[in-house]
Parts: sequence; C-alpha cells; structure tokens
Amino acid sequence: MAESGRLSPGGSRELGRALSATEPSPALETGQGCRAGAEVRVLVVNTGGTIGMMPQSEGLAPEANKLAGALAKIPILHDVTYAKETKLYDRLALGDDTLVLPLSKENKRIIYTIMELSPLLDSANMTPADWGTIAKCLQANYEQHDGFVILHGTDTMAYTASALSFMCENLGKTIILTGSQVPIYELRNDGRSNLLVSLLIAGQFVIPEVCLYFYNKLYRGNRVTKVDTESFKAFSSPNLPPLANAEVDITINWETVWRSNTTKKFEVHTNMNSNVGLLRIFPGITTAAVKAFLQSPMEGVVLETYGSGNAPNNRPDLLEELKQATDRNVVILNCTQCLRGSVSLVYATGKTLLDAGVIPGADMTPEAALAKLSYILGKPQLSLAEKRKMLSENLRGERTVVPIGTRITLKDSKFIQGIAKYLYISCKEELEAIRDALTPALACAAAKTGDLDALKALQNLGGNLSSEDYDGRTPLHIASCEGNLEIVTYLLESGATVYAKDRFGATPLMNAIRFRYYNILGLARSPGKCSSQQTIFSLKGTALCILALKGDIDGLRAWHLAGVDLDQHSYDGNTPLRVAKIMGRTEVAAFLKSLTKNDLQKSSATRVILKTPN
Repeated sequence: MAESGRLSPGGSRELGRALSATEPSPALETGQGCRAGAEVRVLVVNTGGTIGMMPQSEGLAPEANKLAGALAKIPILHDVTYAKETKLYDRLALGDDTLVLPLSKENKRIIYTIMELSPLLDSANMTPADWGTIAKCLQANYEQHDGFVILHGTDTMAYTASALSFMCENLGKTIILTGSQVPIYELRNDGRSNLLVSLLIAGQFVIPEVCLYFYNKLYRGNRVTKVDTESFKAFSSPNLPPLANAEVDITINWETVWRSNTTKKFEVHTNMNSNVGLLRIFPGITTAAVKAFLQSPMEGVVLETYGSGNAPNNRPDLLEELKQATDRNVVILNCTQCLRGSVSLVYATGKTLLDAGVIPGADMTPEAALAKLSYILGKPQLSLAEKRKMLSENLRGERTVVPIGTRITLKDSKFIQGIAKYLYISCKEELEAIRDALTPALACAAAKTGDLDALKALQNLGGNLSSEDYDGRTPLHIASCEGNLEIVTYLLESGATVYAKDRFGATPLMNAIRFRYYNILGLARSPGKCSSQQTIFSLKGTALCILALKGDIDGLRAWHLAGVDLDQHSYDGNTPLRVAKIMGRTEVAAFLKSLTKNDLQKSSATRVILKTPN
C-alpha cells in the first residue's frame, strides 16, 4: 500500500489483511499499549523570569528562543537516546521545542513542549492582560496535554498563581507555576531542580489545582506569598501545609488537595476587573489619603488591617469614608497584615469594620484576595449581593473554612477500630495509615457493587476516592467498567479524576468506550475533564479503522461520544470512512458521513498570542 493511503492493485485485500492481522484487543480498542501508557504530555509555557534570563548590558533579561535548545543539552532534562531510538519526533510530528525526560520511578516518559510568551517578560512587568494570555494558552492546549508547567518570575508569581486559580474554572488537570532565583544557565542554580520536579509532578499526578512549586515544596497557588529575595526557599504558604513534598520521594498530601465538585466543562474566565487595589492601614493614616484611594473608578479594595482584622475605632472620620464607599457599591475585603492567621470579630475594632460594610477575608493572602476581587467583579451578570456572597465563600481553597456540625472520625469506624485493636495501635497517625491502606480496595469494591453508602462513608472518614489499587485502577475506573451511572456521577461530583491511568495506560473514559456505556461517556466528558487528546487516545486512528472494517457502528459511536474526531488516519494513512467505502461497509460509511463538520471540529482549539521557539 502506498504511503499516501492510495490503494495499489489488489489493495482491498491488502487493507483487509493489514487491519485484521491486528486483533482489536481491548488494549488497541482503547488506545492502550506499553508505550502509550508510559508516555504523557506536558506543556511548558515560558513567560520569562529569572529562570531563562541572560546577562545583558542593562542587567539580567529574558532571551527568546533559547531555553529549549539549552535544556536539550542537559541529560536530566532530555533523553536524546530515547528520542532517537523511538523516533519520537517523527512518530508524534514534534519539533525541536519538544523534549523528553528520562524514565521516571513511576515508569513514565514525560514528553514536554515549550511555548513562549511573546515578548518574554520580567515578572515585574506582568499585567492582568498577560494573565489572560496565559489562561487562553491553557484553554487552547488543554485537550492535548496531561499537565502544564508555567515558567514565571518570582516577583509576581504569587499574584499570577492566585489569578489563574480563579480564572481556570472547573479545572481537572495539574497546573504548576515555577521559576528560580538564579538563571538556569549558571553553574549553580535552583532552576533545573524546580523545572524537573514540576514536570514530574505535572506528568505523574493529577492534582486539579493551580499550584506553585519551589524548593522541594508544592503549594496551592492562591495560598503563597514571596518571603525571601536571597534564599532558594523564596515562598511560604503560612496558612496551609504544602500539597506535596519532594525530598527523597515525591509525597502528595492528598487530604489537602482541592477538588472541584462540579461536572461542568473546563473553561477560562479572562474578564478580570482592573479597578481593584490594596490599601494598607497604618498608624496615623489620613482621611484624605483613604478618601482619595476609594474614589471612582475604584470598585474593589483589599483593606490590609492590623492583627486579626482590626482598624482604629476611634477614627469616626476614617470609618465614615469606608462606609460611604461601601454605600457607593465599592466592595471592600478585610485581610490581615500578618503573615499567619485569620480575620476574626473578637475585638471591637474589627467589629466596627463589619458595621461599615467591610467583608471579612478570613485567612486569604493579599495576593489571593486581590485576584478574587478582580475575578468576581469581572462577572457583570452577577448582582452586588451575589458578588459579596461569593467573596465570603471558599471558591478554590483560597481560605480556610471551619466545618459546621460533627464530622465522622476514624474512631467512629468499627471496622477500622477492629483492625487497630488487632494490630495494637491507637494514635491518630497510625489510624490514618490504616484508612489510607484500606481505602483503595474498599472504594473499588464499593464502586463495583454500586454501594454508594460505603463510598460516602469512606469519604466522610477522609478517604481519597481517587486513590489507586495495586493495578493503578481507581473507583472511577471500576464504575466506568460496570456502567454504574449513579456511582460515576457521585465520584465526579466528589472530585474524582478522569485522567488517572492504570498500569496499562487506560483511563476511566477508555473503559466506558470499550464497554459502550453511552450515558457515562456523555457525563464523563461534561466537566472538560475528559478529552480527545492525543496522549489518551494514542493509536486511535488504527483502532477506528479496525472498527470500520468490522462494521462496528456502536464502537465508532462510543468514540464519537467521547469527543474523538472520527476522521483520524491509521498507520497507513487511511481513515475510517475510506476503509468503510473500500470494504463495502455502507452503513458505517453513512454513519460517518452523517456526522456534521461542526460535530467533528467542535473541540478544536482557539488561537492565542503565543509562539513556539524557532
């Protein structure tokens, strides 16, 4: 058969033999395979910052189109041998801006592509418009990649991380911001380690948050603040422990990970309101200064107050200016100037601010509070009351919420207590270890039998419903195989990830495709957590052609419901429609033709102002 996909004489018989010689096993039907399961795709968005800076006459400055070439020469950041032996660039049609890490402990190959903001920026020059450009880049490439790393300068990294955490709505994949204190080109630097570990986490773990990684710690992006200009330990998360620690091993604190409880599609909100600001209270601050700051066009203010949210209550002139501003619909959010702690109403000086219409900001950082204000005020469809209500809610894990009511504890579980008694243990840490060891098996068993009460009980005990069993399968994998819509719905709404891959590289969506559960396919795609991305559906062109050859319309329909473009080319350049015509599968050909052009292209990405290095 010719490489162009045209038929040579006797080509019909050759096509039949070529496709039927590959038995449509579950691995091929779902796009699995050893190499497909081991390879994951990560997009690196280079916005600039110290990590890629070079000495210039005026000082350190970012240099375009240099980073990818430099990283390709570093063995720990690019495996040249693997790229050549597997014909990586030809096989995936990739350019020189794509690199691959050596094999990780998790037996995965992380393939990462570098895209650059144009022009590259010192983070001191970052603006909300640049946040929007980054967000659009994430949206445009969301379906083609398993995770994302954003290279960014440290000065405003906490602001960008906070902003993106709100702008990325219904997020189901890992986004990590990182950078360095010393350029990666210098002999002794922190950039290589920060980039390497960020790639490993983004490629190997599904942490559906906007995170920030720096100096062995992975933080929630909207919980950090820069605390040091001269140390590699530049950031701190004063009111929330790290999401992960990267010491000898990478250890994820799954109990801390924030999970979206929605089944809505991933999208980005880029209409950020720029009429917001930070106002820091200090002893002797004048009324004129406060009045001037609160004038139009100001619409939202983060008021940085003393201690637990206090301001002078012996300054009626000052309080009157705040009251007049809130009466003009200026939204004021109260945050503490302290690095650690929360705003409370213990003191009378704090209560007076509440009476003036100021909203308590709990333990949000000023960066997160400012980003949250900009995000919420950028939603014109909301009323003022709805905006104030949202500011008091925990949208992305940006503030600590004290649980209301009694939570079930490990001591309430007779089953776990029985095991603890048998093993002669009683401390909290050991009980949690038992729970974590039992959760994968118990949750998967409950998913198989459809025991919703058991899953709820495990979740109430703090169990991770996205935990994997010995085969790498999660409860969502099991429920998708069983076709249990109720369990799938509950797991998705509880934040279970659809991107988890078992040891064969299969995702829950692949399981639903294999067993033709159309209702689950429709539900699982809805959050934008599932996609038709190349990394999940490798070999799908050949698999689709095999289904066309067999006349399996139901199988093709399952792939279509999963969001896959059925106009895919197999290894020999043929498409399912061409195979159906050649083999006389008229019903299959009619089905494929019935799919409108809009249906086939509705998941195509939008263009953004980014460029790939030359």
